Amino acid sequence: MAGLGDGTTKGRQETDGAIAAVWRVEQARVIAGLARMVRDISLAEELAQEALMAALKNWPDAGVPRNPGAWLMQAGKRKAIDYFRHRKMAAGKLEMLGREMEDQRPDAETAIHEQLDDEVGDDLLRLIFTSCHPVLPPESRVALTLRLIGGLTTEEIARAFLANDTTIGQRIVRAKRTIAEAGVPFEVPRGAEREERVASVLGVLYLIFNEGYSATAGEDWMRPQLCEEAMRMGRILAALIPEEPEVHGLLALMELQHARARARTDMAGDPVLLPDQNRALWDQMMIRRGLDGLTKAQRLGGIAGPYTLQAAIAACHGRARKAEETDWRQIAALYGLLNQVTPSPVIELNRAVAVSMAEGPAAALPLVDVLKASPALENYHLLYGVRGDILRKLGRHSEANLEFRRAAELTRNAREKAFLEGRAEEAT
Repeated sequence: MAGLGDGTTKGRQETDGAIAAVWRVEQARVIAGLARMVRDISLAEELAQEALMAALKNWPDAGVPRNPGAWLMQAGKRKAIDYFRHRKMAAGKLEMLGREMEDQRPDAETAIHEQLDDEVGDDLLRLIFTSCHPVLPPESRVALTLRLIGGLTTEEIARAFLANDTTIGQRIVRAKRTIAEAGVPFEVPRGAEREERVASVLGVLYLIFNEGYSATAGEDWMRPQLCEEAMRMGRILAALIPEEPEVHGLLALMELQHARARARTDMAGDPVLLPDQNRALWDQMMIRRGLDGLTKAQRLGGIAGPYTLQAAIAACHGRARKAEETDWRQIAALYGLLNQVTPSPVIELNRAVAVSMAEGPAAALPLVDVLKASPALENYHLLYGVRGDILRKLGRHSEANLEFRRAAELTRNAREKAFLEGRAEEAT
């Protein structure tokens, strides 16, 4: 009997694992489909959770269905019908849900599956645009997108951003309320509005990736989970709107950057600068995907888009098998073009770094000194870190020491702080 019990327990664990994997893939699609029907994101999320509970109850005995996504959607619609029926809502809503359930059976033929896939794609795109709507502040867009599209729990989002669970939970609740009160339509934007809304979505993914790529605070230099979530959502977006060049540009940028992840820290977790990285640790398959995505973005006409330009800069690093093979002049030129497209002192600081590598530190120092007078960079630790590095190369060690110490004071990341303090000691 003990053996039978162990086998039953193992089987249940395997089924639960399969359900968790299915839910990871299907959660956003189920919420998106239900949100289109009930026109309420909070309600759609509740109904989707009830569908998951039904799966956890049914699938261990019946087995995982052939089309688990359709099964979950059906279960969610049944819960929606129960919801409206118990609240004696409009008969028209009940009739509509009933018709859709009849038309979209989980065991439908392949043609119906393809039709469902198209509809689910449209619903998912609507949900992405809604969660990234400009009516929300950026931090709320990030939290809501990670919750609805990324499928992260409130606790996971809070942990990723070193925030309090309650704070993130309230942020998500307020975001849903704002969307409802503002009457944000659950739709894919058209015409002139579309470009602005696509930019908002890409901006959210970019913020998520950057926080993972270089954490602003905490003990870790990187948070790979955020990078991977941003790339996963980027791939979803690229499949849904393949005609948008900047979508492919951003995905290429993220893949080219994240390909260096294993080489960006040493065994102790401390930062390793780009010229010192072991390039054998770079993920060549991810670099190839990134280069292919960059080519696709450029072919679609996105040569001058800000994300495509940044991807082109990352590609210069990705193609260089040795640090000395890096085309720094090309990188400096690309940063110059990027600064024309989206003027920013941070971009100009990056151009100064490229100029330093291409033409020497003496050519770059005047560019950095001009930026030092910019109020926007007054408390930007990387400005002082870059200036310290240039001064060190020029042999002005005591000045470099002061710049590195100023940079260390300004950063909130423990690993980066220790790294900059170490550079200050070396300069001395």
